[in-house]
Amino acid sequence: MERTMSQEDRIRRAEEIYQRRRVANGIRVSSNTVNRAEKKKLSLFKKMFLQLAICAVIYIIFYLIKNSNYIFSEDVIKKTKEFLSYDINFRNIGQQVTEFINQNKDRFPFLGIFGGNDEENENMESEVDANLVNVNAVTTNEVESNTVNANEIATNTMDTNTVGGVGGAVTNEIVEAEGDTKEAEKNTEQKSQYELDVEYIKENYHFIVPVEGTVTSRYGTREATEVVSANHAGIDIGANEGTAIYAAMDGTVTVSSEEGEYGKHIDITNGNVLTRYAHCSKLLVKEGDKVKQGDKIAEVGSTGNSTGPHLHFEIRRENRSINPEAILDFGQ
Repeated sequence: MERTMSQEDRIRRAEEIYQRRRVANGIRVSSNTVNRAEKKKLSLFKKMFLQLAICAVIYIIFYLIKNSNYIFSEDVIKKTKEFLSYDINFRNIGQQVTEFINQNKDRFPFLGIFGGNDEENENMESEVDANLVNVNAVTTNEVESNTVNANEIATNTMDTNTVGGVGGAVTNEIVEAEGDTKEAEKNTEQKSQYELDVEYIKENYHFIVPVEGTVTSRYGTREATEVVSANHAGIDIGANEGTAIYAAMDGTVTVSSEEGEYGKHIDITNGNVLTRYAHCSKLLVKEGDKVKQGDKIAEVGSTGNSTGPHLHFEIRRENRSINPEAILDFGQ
């Protein structure tokens, strides 16, 4: 008679069966590891065989390339050179394509969009050329007509001015004005740059004599010494040391220096015209000062390259020297 088992007995029996299956002459090997060594050995063998096969194929390819007389044979090389040197005439190819299209328009209607027959093309070219000729002819005629009309108008105007008539007096005035303008231009061309500078300064500026004294050395060339320069760019006015020097024109002090051959000197600039006062004993203005004509700016001295107390006075336009006696009357 089968014995009735309690729940605890069933659990205990299941555990015993589990332990018996797990333990068999020691620790039981899991089913997941069965034949694993054989599989690893088989996989490794396949990889080795595959690598050997690949190496063999590569070796065979290189061997064939090296020892084959066909791939790089003289015949193949010759044919390649001939193909590369072949001059393709695209014009002939185009003509052949056009002929093929014209001959097969009936069989292949869609080819008609690529071109017509030679007669149609020639007719179209003739029409285009005719239109261009007509346009050129019309344009040429219009230009010639306009040129003729302009010449006729100019000729009639000249004739009217010569013979006289309505507006003759006005025309004569215009001719006289043109003549005066041409004469003025001719005179301007004949004038030197120095003369133009003198006229410009006289027309646009007003000067006063900067110091009272006697002219001791004039503008231009002179006998040079160790102290005196050969080309005198200004005028020397002798005066006692300490005599007041006044600004000859309005302007801005651009230089107030004690260095160089000029000794103590001042430059006053107005527009593109400059006045220079050199060999002073004392400077009364500094760079950047605004001065008015007649302001006391310095005192006479003998600094720099000088033979005695005097004022060296210059007038310049765009750094071109002008004879002060051409602008001012120094009374001598």
